[in-house]
Amino acid sequence: MREKILSIMEKNSRIDLKELAILLGENEAAVANEIAEMEKEHIICGYHTLINWDHTSDEKVMALIEVKVTPQRGMGFDKIAERIYQYSEVNAVYLMSGAFDFTVFIEGKTMRQVAQFVSDKLSPMDSVLSTATHFVLKKYKDHGTVLAEEEPDERMLITP
Repeated sequence: MREKILSIMEKNSRIDLKELAILLGENEAAVANEIAEMEKEHIICGYHTLINWDHTSDEKVMALIEVKVTPQRGMGFDKIAERIYQYSEVNAVYLMSGAFDFTVFIEGKTMRQVAQFVSDKLSPMDSVLSTATHFVLKKYKDHGTVLAEEEPDERMLITP
């Protein structure tokens, strides 16, 4: 039942408990208890709303930063990641395989604000060897949801 609950809630976290129970063929109390248990176990870590900021008047700049680090003795990657994710600008931090160690997603009001975060906070960290910042220009799909609007086909239909 857990996997089914998670699969449904991942696509729609606002689903009504009653509707979820019907979809699963389970009783409402059992589903509620299972969700509460998964929240306690940190399987369900939060509920989020996906917002298309391009349709608002609020300007936001999102950036992905590749970070190469040298783990210090006794510190490891986890401690470095913890230092990075403590900053309020940081939305996500992932340990990566490949050419760099971390991917850091941040949000700012301007490109300058993002650049200042990198130059003033991230780059000066003892363990950080290098960074590469990539700005998100347009989101087409996020968290499984298509954000890009299809352009209407304005060509005229011609019949023989």
